[in-house]
Amino acid sequence: MTQGIFPAAAAGFGTGLSLIVAIGAQNAFVLRQGARRQAVLAVVGICAVSDAVLIALGVAGVGSVVTAWPAAITAVGLAGGAFLLCYGALAARRVLRPAPDAGLSAGGDAAGSVGKAVLTCLVMTWLNPHVYLDTVLLLGSVASHHGSLRWAFGVGAAVASLAWFSSLGYGARLLSGVLARPAAWRVLDGVVAATMITMGAMLVLGA
Repeated sequence: MTQGIFPAAAAGFGTGLSLIVAIGAQNAFVLRQGARRQAVLAVVGICAVSDAVLIALGVAGVGSVVTAWPAAITAVGLAGGAFLLCYGALAARRVLRPAPDAGLSAGGDAAGSVGKAVLTCLVMTWLNPHVYLDTVLLLGSVASHHGSLRWAFGVGAAVASLAWFSSLGYGARLLSGVLARPAAWRVLDGVVAATMITMGAMLVLGA
């Protein structure tokens, strides 16, 4: 049995990693928080725990329930898309009108409170329909092919999520030297703005 658990877990790890590594609104937010060293533990924890919960729901077979409520997915898409468009607009504003202390890198300003970061992360995670499609539906359906080892597959996918977000959040501080320059922050905020606005528009138009 052990010989079957590890291959299933490895398959879950690889599949989960392939779904979350692609640049997206959530990854861009985690990268920015990590670079500014603001509420990194809280943000990484929310992303990893949320993914674990959604993966568990998918493995348990809740995907069929989600597909039975298309109106709920539409509402989530509209709300999440509107939020991402607003966040992207704020990032674009920082590009066009950077703050005087935009080059600070060792922790950033105190305005980026933990509460604000937590709320933003929760909204980006739970109001993004793609999260449900990737975790509950896609990973859930792949896990079902592993039969009695589907939970090992799910654990592997959850570990992949934890490893990725931890690496992204805490690895971003390696850029602190580069981000000491205001121009570098404008580039990062430009990437964040483009990502958020693109994802937001896709969610609203696809809802």
